[in-house]
Amino acid sequence: MGIITKNGVELTDEMIEQIAEAFERGDWPGAESRILKGRPLMLGEKLQSVTFKMPVRKVAILDGKAASLDMSRSDYLRRLLDEDLDLTAAS
Repeated sequence: MGIITKNGVELTDEMIEQIAEAFERGDWPGAESRILKGRPLMLGEKLQSVTFKMPVRKVAILDGKAASLDMSRSDYLRRLLDEDLDLTAAS
C-alpha cells in the first residue's frame, strides 16, 4: 500500500523505503543532506546556553508539565521566561 503525494504521484512502499534509505545515507539530491541538531536560530539571533541546577523532583514536575503541552523542556522554559520578561510578542 502506497501513498499519493500532493501533486498526484503515487509512491509505493518500496519507493518510500528507497527514499528513506537514500536520505539516511546522506544522499538527498538537490537539498541539504546534513541533519543539524538543536534549535534553529531565531530571526538570525545567536543563542547562548544558560544552565542551572534544580532538585530532581522539580525537574520531573517540569518535564511532566512540558510533556503535557507537547513541548520540550527547553521550549517550555523559554516560553515561561519570555512571558515573565514580557517578550512573547518579540519572539
